[in-house]
Amino acid sequence: MTTSSLSRQQLITELLTQGVNVINPSERHVSRHGGAGPSDHQAVTIDGVTVMVPIYTQTAARSPWQVQHGEQGRTTLLKNMIPVRDITFARKPRFYDLRTAEGVPYSHIATLHGTDVLATTVLQTCIRYENRQKACQFCAIGQSLAAGNTVERKTPQQLAEVAKAAVELDGVQHMVMTTGTPSGSDRGARLLVESALAIKAAVDLPLQGQCEPPGDPVWYTRMKAAGIDSLGMHLEAVTPAVRARIMPGKAQVSVTQYMEAFAQAVAVFGRGQVSTYILAGLGDTAEAILGISAKLIALGVYPFVVPFVPISGTPLAQHPAPDTAFMASILEPLSGLLHGGGLRSADIKAGCGRCGACSSLSSYEQALR
Repeated sequence: MTTSSLSRQQLITELLTQGVNVINPSERHVSRHGGAGPSDHQAVTIDGVTVMVPIYTQTAARSPWQVQHGEQGRTTLLKNMIPVRDITFARKPRFYDLRTAEGVPYSHIATLHGTDVLATTVLQTCIRYENRQKACQFCAIGQSLAAGNTVERKTPQQLAEVAKAAVELDGVQHMVMTTGTPSGSDRGARLLVESALAIKAAVDLPLQGQCEPPGDPVWYTRMKAAGIDSLGMHLEAVTPAVRARIMPGKAQVSVTQYMEAFAQAVAVFGRGQVSTYILAGLGDTAEAILGISAKLIALGVYPFVVPFVPISGTPLAQHPAPDTAFMASILEPLSGLLHGGGLRSADIKAGCGRCGACSSLSSYEQALR
């Protein structure tokens, strides 16, 4: 198949799995190294679709795909140095130029993901990350803190201030709040509640909270009442052996416990407003991912399947990214399962599934319509 005959979902899948090698880096880049969520990525718009493409990874350095910045702001996507099409890099948001009264850059409080999503890690430390024997091997939550690019604990007031500015200056449409896992049994839900209350008092912005399943299900009601519109609780890997190897600490919360938590959360947030991140390429088979996805969809949970991206400085930095064919073998049938279950990324009020920039899943969904 020639490059020109690639479908949009195939092209996006290739870029997500292979990354792009930036020939002449420029100040247009608004990506970051390390941190929670998509790291070492750049937001790129292709045919109206925003994609978080890896550019700082070792995989990207070897990619057959290149990006070249030209005159008058033109950016060209190439394959094996042959121009394919023009693309657009996300611009630096205006709120990045501001600071809090204490002098903290707004970009240290929250960052732009994609082109219209504000994202923050409320607590930039994690009980699992501190012990590399228990840490998730793919996680880089401590890197941006060590580099001085963020602060350890974002206060509710700081988050509200930055969220308001991001909406007013840059048209941000929704916000993701994730957190490292603290020692309490609420597993970060308390921090999300405090943060949501302050943000919603300052600006009308749809919010997604992300945490591990809290020990007491009452926290789902508290999070919803605080203004959190959708909830993410992330499996990452789906089979016990892979979970124990890749994320030994987090694997202590079993898949069975997660499924119970999903059912409890859906009862509060509603079908389609609870989601889970699944990283394809860590060792789970396509059949295993599709099998658990079918169960999740039956519960009303949106399984957001993304290709694993090895991040520099983590124990899995040398782990290969999944290939395009493997991702297609998951995402194409998964889009059919979602369609049959009545779940759509476009219906999610806030969060990673609604943004969709870290996966080509939404493009596969659209191909069915």
